[in-house]
Amino acid sequence: MKYSYSPQAEEDLIRIQDEVFEASRDKDITEKYLTELMDKVEVKADYPRSGAPLYWFDRFTGYYYVVFKAYIAFYYPADEGIRIERILHAKSDYMRWIIPRQGVSADAIPKE
Repeated sequence: MKYSYSPQAEEDLIRIQDEVFEASRDKDITEKYLTELMDKVEVKADYPRSGAPLYWFDRFTGYYYVVFKAYIAFYYPADEGIRIERILHAKSDYMRWIIPRQGVSADAIPKE
């Protein structure tokens, strides 16, 4: 099983840790939450295409996603495993991060 986190995904985990601790004020709850979140995402490395494929206007973005409670982890298959790019709150405007913006090439979207 191979997986890697982008620097932004690592920052997302730190932010999530802060948010969960702020809500719970309990280190054990925070640690358990993060462990369960990472386990749910990392298990996809065994079967990278087992996550839900992410489409935008009927076009596959190259990303798959996994929902864990209030968060969505976005990843793509890479090197016999997965590359976890972002972990964002489900109520955020996460598609803004995925969709190429003006001046950004569609080639920036990972290919399946």
